[in-house]
Order: sequence, then C-alpha cells, then structure tokens
Amino acid sequence: MATKTKNLDLLKHKSGIVSLGPDRAPARSMLRAVGLNDDDMEKPFVAVANLASDVTPCNVHLTRIAEKAKQGLWDAQAVPFMFGTITISDGISMGTEGMKGSLVSREVIADSIETVCFTEGMDGLVVVAACDKNMPGALMSMARLNIPSVFVYGGAILPGSYQGQDINIQDMYEAVGAFSKCQISLDELINMERAACPGEGACSGMFTANTMASAIEAMGMSVSGAASIPAVDDRNLDVAHEAGTHLYSMLEKGVKPRDIMTRDAFENAIRLVLAMGGSTNAVLHLLAIAREAEVNLTIDDFDALSRDTPYLTDLRPGGKYVMSDVDRSGGVQVVLKELLDGGMLHGDAMTINGNTIGENLQGVTTKPDERVIFSIANAKSSTGGLAILRGNLAPEGAVIKVS
Repeated sequence: MATKTKNLDLLKHKSGIVSLGPDRAPARSMLRAVGLNDDDMEKPFVAVANLASDVTPCNVHLTRIAEKAKQGLWDAQAVPFMFGTITISDGISMGTEGMKGSLVSREVIADSIETVCFTEGMDGLVVVAACDKNMPGALMSMARLNIPSVFVYGGAILPGSYQGQDINIQDMYEAVGAFSKCQISLDELINMERAACPGEGACSGMFTANTMASAIEAMGMSVSGAASIPAVDDRNLDVAHEAGTHLYSMLEKGVKPRDIMTRDAFENAIRLVLAMGGSTNAVLHLLAIAREAEVNLTIDDFDALSRDTPYLTDLRPGGKYVMSDVDRSGGVQVVLKELLDGGMLHGDAMTINGNTIGENLQGVTTKPDERVIFSIANAKSSTGGLAILRGNLAPEGAVIKVS
C-alpha cells in the first residue's frame, strides 16, 4: 500500500486533488459522465490539446493524430482528456488586417492550454499542433505549467505539381506578382492556385511551422526523428502513440519540461534553426519560450551562435527543396548528427524519451546527401542562416535571414 500511495503521489500529483477521497465524490460523478470508471480515478489525468481546425490545411487533419495520442495514453494506463483551442492561418490572412491577430493567437493558445490544465488538475500534457503560432504557444504553456509534456507535430504538406514542376504556397505569392506584371495569364494563375496546396499539412518550406517543429525536436520536447514526417504519412500516428508512452514514463520519473528546456537545450534548438536556414520568427518565439521557462536567452545569443554555425540545407524560401525532401534525405536527425559530430550540440541535453540527444542520434547512420542536406565540410555557408544587425535604424537589434 505504501508503494501504491507513493506512486499515486507522483503519477497524480495534480489530479489527486480532483478525483481522490470522499469529498471528491461530486467531481467523480461528473467524470463518470464522460466515461471514466473506478479504476480510471486512480490513473494520471493527461490533457491532449488538439488544435484541429477547418480554418487551415495545416491543422485540418489533427484529430486523427490526437486520437492516436489518446490511445497511447490509454495503453500506458493514463486517462486522456482531449480539448480544443484556436489556430489562425498566416497564409490565408497575409496582406489583410487580420494579420494583426497573428501574434495575439500565440498568447491565446498558450493561455487557453494553461487554463484548462491548471483548472482541471491535469498531471501531464500532450499538444498536437501544426500551424505557425501553434508551436510557440504550446511550448510556452508547457514551460508555464511545468507538468510532464510532449509536443506532437502534425507534419508538413506535400508539394503540388504544375506543368511538371513542384510548387507550393510560396510560388502562389510570386505568381500574384507575375500576374500583376502581365507575365502570366489569369488562367495560369488559377491553375497554379488549384495545384499549389494538394492536401493537409503545414506550409512545406522552412517557414515558421517547420522551423519551430525542428527546433522543438532539437530541444528534446518531441519524439526524436518526427519533425520532417509529411502530414499524410501514417508514421505520424505511430509518433502520436509513442508520445503517450513517453508521457507516462515522464510522469513515473517526475521529469518536467524545465528539466529538459535548459539553456543547453535552447542552444541546440538555435543551432539547428541556423543550420537549416529557419525562419526569423524563431528568434521571436524561442525568446518567448525561454522567458516562460525562466532561461536567460537574448537576441545576442542568436548572433553569437550564428557566427560559427554552418548553413547545411538548401530549403525554400531561399533554396530549392521542401520538408518532404528533408524526410527523404534522412530527416532533421541527419542535420542534428552532423552538428553533434562537429562539436556544435550539447550532446548530454535530456529529451522526453529519457535519453540524451546524443544517445538518440547514435543510431543515425545516414550521411548528408550534399543536395538537400550538406556536410559541414561542404557547407553552403560557414555561418548560420540568420543574422542580428544593430544600428541607428534598429538600436535594439534587427533579425535578417541571409540563407
């Protein structure tokens, strides 16, 4: 009985107050109405924040992934509680007054996830998300709550095809410009429009969504090897189930986000962003996440790391390839392994599966293909894809993408 009590104290460190003891009979009565039984009351309660939405192709498919995360939690003997929160689409709102709500949505996502988990006494958290502001919002809530947490990325969209060439949403913005200069016809513009986004998933280049998903993997807060998997790939379902398993293990061991989201972990994330030519928004978001995790991080850290982090990929918007090409070339892990072998990662940084990032990368044998992913010896640039500028126009600093 003593062991069981100790385990309950650890596994139900929050929800015990909600579901255990005679005085919690009214709460248990309501929990029975959503499907719980006697045994479930003594299991850990885990929130599954599902950012599924018809607003954007980035998130339209997330419920099937979230359901797999729930199954993984049930199989691990935890009780999942799925709830929704908002997403907006920068890609759809771009060029309209609606973009004023973009960064606001990050805060709403963080606040809403935190509110549900705090109010309902959740012991752990899995977030299934995909669009740009989803990722930082999720990680900010995890850092605030500091309960065992795992992030699951919904994956990127596959490229479309037009006249035998791969195209994506970036080409559509450029096509609007070409049409305005009478370089293409209205029919050509509409035919491209119909082809550019062939299905579900986040925008396929190294834009904000893929940048942050990759950074989160480098930080150790998601399943190792998952960031580059396309949205339509059923491997995402396995990843989601695995997330449930890892979450339960974190509960058993008492591992919390701030144990993983250390200064070293943030430096690993920044290194990867720089090596992959990631979005300038990574600076904005990683600083915000670090603030919630009480990690001292400044804009100058990005500049210092960029000076000796090589640029190792050829990804859009500045390059040729997209995230599905990274996946075919071995995934984000190939870039991480190259950085690790080059002495540029903190290999002893912990991850959600209980291993260090160095241990996770031990089995990576795929080498850079020197086409999508480059070796350090053949780097596209000896410095990273972002730079910080200072001057009379930006005395507190400005971020530029040089990749």
